[in-house]
Amino acid sequence: MRPAYRHAFLLVLASALLLQSCTRIGLAYRHLDRLIPWSVSDYLDMTPEQRSAFDSQLREQLSWHCRTQLPGYLAWMDKVHAMVAERRVSEPELRARLAEAKQAVATVAEEITPSTVEMLRGLNDEQVEELATSFADDRRERREKYLDVPLQEQIDERAERMRKRLETWMGRLSEAQRQRVRLWSSSLGEQNQAWLENRARWQDELLIALEQRHSAEFAGRIKVLLQQRETLWTESYRQAFAATEQAGIDLFVDLMATASDTQRATLLKRGAALREDFAGIKCQD
Repeated sequence: MRPAYRHAFLLVLASALLLQSCTRIGLAYRHLDRLIPWSVSDYLDMTPEQRSAFDSQLREQLSWHCRTQLPGYLAWMDKVHAMVAERRVSEPELRARLAEAKQAVATVAEEITPSTVEMLRGLNDEQVEELATSFADDRRERREKYLDVPLQEQIDERAERMRKRLETWMGRLSEAQRQRVRLWSSSLGEQNQAWLENRARWQDELLIALEQRHSAEFAGRIKVLLQQRETLWTESYRQAFAATEQAGIDLFVDLMATASDTQRATLLKRGAALREDFAGIKCQD
């Protein structure tokens, strides 16, 4: 799960990339990564029997996702297209699209919870220990990448990542737009710290739940981890999330207000092409 600053931009322009999971099993784990913030399957080795059962259940869920959720996603993309084409990009419009995208994710999280409970309940003690070790390695690696660098370097790298994402959709940014991106990144400050602390808390809660995976309360604890993640957020992350979401919305509103005709046309063209790809997806029974 990436830092909160991505939500406003990516959910408005690219949250429908979740639909790529409908096309092949290889992308399914990326889909689940957005619902299970640090996918268990990436951190431990499954037995052949576990992998077979997991993949079988996953195929069923992806088929459900494609058949029942895809039409709504296409309609959502149409709203985004109209919003940009009609120059109606504003905070209320963006928040409406953001709320719809969050609801779509919540719907899928609810669908996958029962099978996730069964998959986690089937882990053996060695796998739980492996998971704990992998989580510790994950924290160390991410701390080295995102925190063990000077704050100004964190800000510069964040701005550069966002510039590249924006230019993928809009084409080359003007110098004024690049400066706006730099100001946005600077305003987020030490956001990486809150993000990593919150990530560690979720991992710890999962490990605690797994110690009681054969109890009657286990399913309820996993439901909270998947469907009510906000209730487990640290206070610093809760504040950072709200601030960074607002900063992202403000950034996109400003960029659209200064977008050239060419940039707007590029954005609409790429969005239309993406929608066409999704509309052509054939759902598997």
